[in-house]
Amino acid sequence: MGYRGMSASEDAVWSVVMFDLPVKTKLQRTEATQFRNLLLDQGYQMAQYSVYVRFSPSYQSLRPTLKTIRALVPPGGEVRMLHVTDRQWSNAWRCVNASQCLVEDAPQLLTIF
Repeated sequence: MGYRGMSASEDAVWSVVMFDLPVKTKLQRTEATQFRNLLLDQGYQMAQYSVYVRFSPSYQSLRPTLKTIRALVPPGGEVRMLHVTDRQWSNAWRCVNASQCLVEDAPQLLTIF
């Protein structure tokens, strides 16, 4: 069974983008904001500051997005992309204010503007 009762194939993955971007100058802050907005536009959600995630039914469907992100990393930025299976993501735990939270919000698979 997939994330929070959702039916997911064995190919379903979570794409995790972690980054450190320079923000010392006004231009660098603008580029960092543009990069974050790019991730949001590509369907990612902020999991933590500088860590964004996106659910995908398959790795193949992420390829165009990954090429876009790779091409638009700001100068001096360090970006790491990691892909984990839906099962691995579902088995992860998180802690907020020293209390373990077992249930996260379901991923937004479709957003209509």
